[in-house]
Amino acid sequence: MGAGGRMNVAADDKPLAHKRVPVSKPPFELSDLKKAIPPHCWERSLVRSFAAVFRDFIIIGALYYLADTFIPMLPKPLAYVAWPVYWFFQGAYLMGLWVIGHECGHHGFSDYPWLNDTIGFIVHSLILTPYFGFKYSHRTHHANTNSIEYDEVWIPKRKSDKLYSEILNNPTGAFLVFVFKIVLGFPLYFVFNLYGRKYEKGITSHFYPYSPIFNDSERFQIFLTDLGVFATCYAVYRAAVIMGTQWVINIYGMPILFMSGFFILLTYLHHTHPAIPHYDSTEWDWLRGALATVDRNFGFLNHAFHDVTRTHTVHHLFPTIPHYNTFEAREAVKPILGEYYKYDDTPILEAVWRETKDCIFIEPDVVDGEKKGIYWFHK
Repeated sequence: MGAGGRMNVAADDKPLAHKRVPVSKPPFELSDLKKAIPPHCWERSLVRSFAAVFRDFIIIGALYYLADTFIPMLPKPLAYVAWPVYWFFQGAYLMGLWVIGHECGHHGFSDYPWLNDTIGFIVHSLILTPYFGFKYSHRTHHANTNSIEYDEVWIPKRKSDKLYSEILNNPTGAFLVFVFKIVLGFPLYFVFNLYGRKYEKGITSHFYPYSPIFNDSERFQIFLTDLGVFATCYAVYRAAVIMGTQWVINIYGMPILFMSGFFILLTYLHHTHPAIPHYDSTEWDWLRGALATVDRNFGFLNHAFHDVTRTHTVHHLFPTIPHYNTFEAREAVKPILGEYYKYDDTPILEAVWRETKDCIFIEPDVVDGEKKGIYWFHK
């Protein structure tokens, strides 16, 4: 494991944001981190959890009212500016609602599993996310974070993939990859498991009950997931019949597109960075995998996203802590984590462009002429 120390020394002349995290076995255990977190951080409050849901619905409703009432009254040049502003902010707060559904999947919303699944199913269905499908694949992601063989999402490419390592390994290619991810990454991930783990057999889709992503006891819930998303799609269709297609696109379609872009930004940037490693089965263990994540600062959008952007590492360590307590939990464990904690406050557009063009594929460390099971991003 000495490779980690050598690689860190080699990276010392790089900006701090690029300094590689240690890959040696941490000098602390998960139990040490758990003891450092104040006991009240583990408590789930129905009042605070529902307050977060109501906050999102109130803001989403207010934005809808303002857009539907006043934008059609504006002169066309102003309307062409006002609609994208509405799409951006509505998409951001729809992403906040998505975060609540994600928390329900971790049973961080309340002490009652049935209530978690009910709220999660409703809010995710309303924003075209397969709640149970994501809940179960996301469980596997948390169990195998940054394992190149068993992780469920953002599996890095290898140098042998010539499309990425050669054809797209240039500024133009990086820009096309960025646009593709932002626009189509959300639906393609859930429908075709793009950016997800490759399975040898079966159709890998979050909507297919017999997908190898799920086990037999989970398949009925995937049917329910499909019904929930179908019901929303049907409601959107009926709204288009009554109100017109353009109205639906402006009020709902484009905000969902922006929300899906925010989803890609959050998940991609939390798991892609020049300074974090990936591991194969010869080196991977759960704690080091969970620590190979990055906290980011989304500026004013932190409010829309319930500030989960800056607490992703502690979320991977303790996913049942509710979002309103994760910041305090993060501050409690940071002194113990030391160099094993990664925070990057590079402006988000700059960061996503840097990661898109610099994190093209992964290759293993080579120490004394021998390849190790620790992989780093290259371009």
